[in-house]
Amino acid sequence: MTSQSADSLRSRYVAQAASDLEENRRRQQELTERISVLKQEEALLSDILNLAERYESSADASRLPEESQDEPVGAKAKRAPAAPAGTTTRRSASAKAAPATKAAKAAKAATESTKGKPQQPLLGDLLAELLGEHEEPRPAKELRDELLAKHPDRNPTPQVVRNTLESLVAKGRIRRHKQQRSVMYALVERGEAQTD
Repeated sequence: MTSQSADSLRSRYVAQAASDLEENRRRQQELTERISVLKQEEALLSDILNLAERYESSADASRLPEESQDEPVGAKAKRAPAAPAGTTTRRSASAKAAPATKAAKAAKAATESTKGKPQQPLLGDLLAELLGEHEEPRPAKELRDELLAKHPDRNPTPQVVRNTLESLVAKGRIRRHKQQRSVMYALVERGEAQTD
């Protein structure tokens, strides 16, 4: 092998290694961003679970006396069938309590993590409010930029903003407009929501 071909081969190996290193760094950056998005989504889901647990516990506690008074006797019997004679319900009660205990622990942890924090408006409400300020549809990027300018304490990733906008579309609060390859969002007017 000549020195020229060895140099050529070495330069190809160096170029390939540099290219592989750059690709590795790019993928690490993507994964770091993805982890950040997943952490924000986890926090959002934790907050949702916390709210659902609080609502469920307050709603159940306030409804139980009403249900027992207003519900016909036949409906109560259907709802809670009697156990056959000679059987115990201890095992089924403990089996039902185990998942409830896990959910209660998760709700308690979520409550402790949010204690002391002022209650912030939901991201969906803020985005809908921003859309209401404009007559024309807006892209998610511009909405996120406006949100960061008006609410510097909030810093959702672009993916979280898009996911929130899509959930508002699913709920019928906003509409999605596609123009070529871009997606724009507009607030649904009250009259439109009732006629659709």
